[in-house]
Amino acid sequence: MGRKPGTLYIDPKKFGSLQKPCAKDMITFLSCLALHQNKDDKCSRQKSLLSACMEAQTGSNRKSWGSINFHLQRLNRGRK
Repeated sequence: MGRKPGTLYIDPKKFGSLQKPCAKDMITFLSCLALHQNKDDKCSRQKSLLSACMEAQTGSNRKSWGSINFHLQRLNRGRK
């Protein structure tokens, strides 16, 4: 099982960095934890910022479009 030769394909791992909106908040929280020897009470501000960012991302109003490769295959079928 694999891809047919000659079909369009995009490696989604190359575009994985585009959808990491909370990465900066997570790095600051982890840095704070490392600085304070894993004492969670001293990093409460960073923890609240990370929680707020993650809550904003888990909204149910987002609509899944499917994978990019699925849509490329659909377009390729219509072109033939």
